[in-house]
Amino acid sequence: MVDMEFYKNKKVLITGHTGFKGSWMCQLLIMAGAQVTGYALKAPTDPGLFDMCHIGEQMNSIIGDVRDLEHMKKVFSEFQPEIVIHMAAQPLVRESYKNPVYTYETNVMGTVHVLECVRTTDSVKSFVNVTTDKVYLNKEWEWGYRENEELNGYDPYSNSKSCSELVTSSYLKSFFQDGDVAISTARAGNVIGGGDFAADRIIPDCIRAAEKQQDIIVRNPFSTRPYEHVLEPVVAYLMIAKAQYEDKKYAGNYNVGPDETDCWTTGDLVTLFCDKWNAHTGASMKWINQYDGGPHEANFLKLDCSKIKKTFGWQPRWNVETTMEKIVEWSYAYLKGEDVTACMQQQIKEFIG
Repeated sequence: MVDMEFYKNKKVLITGHTGFKGSWMCQLLIMAGAQVTGYALKAPTDPGLFDMCHIGEQMNSIIGDVRDLEHMKKVFSEFQPEIVIHMAAQPLVRESYKNPVYTYETNVMGTVHVLECVRTTDSVKSFVNVTTDKVYLNKEWEWGYRENEELNGYDPYSNSKSCSELVTSSYLKSFFQDGDVAISTARAGNVIGGGDFAADRIIPDCIRAAEKQQDIIVRNPFSTRPYEHVLEPVVAYLMIAKAQYEDKKYAGNYNVGPDETDCWTTGDLVTLFCDKWNAHTGASMKWINQYDGGPHEANFLKLDCSKIKKTFGWQPRWNVETTMEKIVEWSYAYLKGEDVTACMQQQIKEFIG
């Protein structure tokens, strides 16, 4: 696990800080005593975890678009960050089919703009670009993809993230080979946790169905994904950022995913949710298969995380069963109108030990 003492008083800039993962990362860094600046559009969902937990009141939250290079340059110049973690993105596969141009503008040119700001800001020592497990050319293999596999995502979202990886590689070779900035990319599996309200994601769909006391609609119950609690990749990103800040030899490309036993089908994951939710609340939730023949998505996807394990001795902390218990705990508190900020902070403390 990362030593969060390192982050006390460190100047950290997070793009995409108002999103689901960004909110958990900012809360963790605030608790560690970091000086946090965020650069992102307003929270992408209503309700949204960032506003619900008043995270913006504890940090320097800048509302801005990663497509606006001049505005971002001004923020970098004023804040002079030491560590930059780039998470701003259009993150949804189905949305990318509806708005491919916006997806590429945000995910590709947004990355170019962040790297350009890093290149022209002398204070930056460590940069992590957060992408996705979907960057790989998916061959429907039953084994995990490794960091040296071909990058060529199928849909506009996945492909734009592959491009983001290539942009990062080009900038690294062209501008940072002999400099003081350490650069890594991190490819995470499917992230789940309390406080995700996005459309077209299975856990938020479960929570919305629970709120309405309706059956859960599952579009593709047979797709297999590497599911992990949001704190798993968030802490891993911070671990990588710290390690390469202290020694550039740790810079590289890293998969961040669960053990193979936590690669679940969507149907099995929803069954687990129903079991945990019903045990916690006394409800009788169930799901129904309603395949809608939607746009192409990979059926089978796993990550080989040997590299990050060997390099850092990293191991996933919470399996899917524990993760689901944490999701149910947070979501039930939310639906009951209880203090979700306290629940979030308690889960962070439990996770980092």
